[in-house]
Amino acid sequence: MAQNLEQLSEEIRSQILSREDHFVEDSQQMEDKVLAEVLRSTSGGYLPLVTRLKLVRQITASLVGLDVLEPLMQDPSVDEIMVMGHSKIYTERHGRLVKENISFYDNDRLMNVIRKVAIGMDRQVNQSCPIADLRLPDGSRVNVVLPPISMNGPVVTIRKFSPSPFTLERLVDLGSITKEQAILLKELVEGRKNIFVSGGTGTGKTSLLNALSRQIPGDQRVVTIEDSAELMFSNVDNLVRLECRTANVEGQGEISMDQLIRTALRLRPDRIIVGEVRGPEVVSMLQAMNTGHLGSMSTGHGNSPQDMLRRLETMFLMGMDIPISAVRRQIGSAIDYIVHLERTKDYGRRVSEICRVIEDGEDNKVIRIC
Repeated sequence: MAQNLEQLSEEIRSQILSREDHFVEDSQQMEDKVLAEVLRSTSGGYLPLVTRLKLVRQITASLVGLDVLEPLMQDPSVDEIMVMGHSKIYTERHGRLVKENISFYDNDRLMNVIRKVAIGMDRQVNQSCPIADLRLPDGSRVNVVLPPISMNGPVVTIRKFSPSPFTLERLVDLGSITKEQAILLKELVEGRKNIFVSGGTGTGKTSLLNALSRQIPGDQRVVTIEDSAELMFSNVDNLVRLECRTANVEGQGEISMDQLIRTALRLRPDRIIVGEVRGPEVVSMLQAMNTGHLGSMSTGHGNSPQDMLRRLETMFLMGMDIPISAVRRQIGSAIDYIVHLERTKDYGRRVSEICRVIEDGEDNKVIRIC
């Protein structure tokens, strides 16, 4: 029965696509067209109303939405969606990975979704450009890897955008931070301390950065710099948001994070918020923190505060060849506090350490826990 419904769904979808008037801007208009076609195609045999409505939703989603991923995008318990070829779909729910009992009809249908998302950002994803970072209209981040780079078929990872903004109070309710930590972090932001958030993948660095950013007084000018725009501000009116851009097919047009940080310095910011540093752009970020932009913040991948400092040193040396003692002095004078997050055994996320960065001597640096 399921196989027959799949075939029927594909036949109806093909019939609609074959018409010249299948291009519609409004999803409701498309749903009306699909409903009419489903009723016409199933009029000769018995099919429950619930099944017909399910067919309408599936076909409409494949034409104007994200196909079989659409229900997962609407499910608030799903934090991340991972597609491995057309037949394997995993989700992260409450920190746990779950294999979903759904699949795309074939790889062509999956590629249709990928192309749809890319066109929405005026981007191309094909064999010439097999890797792409994209974004959905709601702000969700999308990463795509195509064959032959991916040996699993098209691989798509969607990190969903939370419609409700994270606040320190909400993070306390979720158990990610304690009340005492929330009070301290609020004081650090209001006191214009430079804060660096570290942690592994999926530990909630961006969520915490969002919560910290909401403590910034509304009368300050803030410039945000991100690979993919995720930060949400409702308390700052004087806000400039900058987003990196990758090169086009001809290898031209790239706007790097390093360029944006240097540009931000000319925009008269009170604070600069950098979504994440991964390479030599850390030089510009630290120099910005050292030139009067107090209260700036950023994030990075690190297994511990000490490991994060070593990574910052390495990234700095990727962008500037100077003695390590000078690098450490730059880091020590730029960053006031490191806030480290980690995943817990019960799949939760929590702030494990809030550390003060202190220069100790000419060539050494230690971290003292507050």
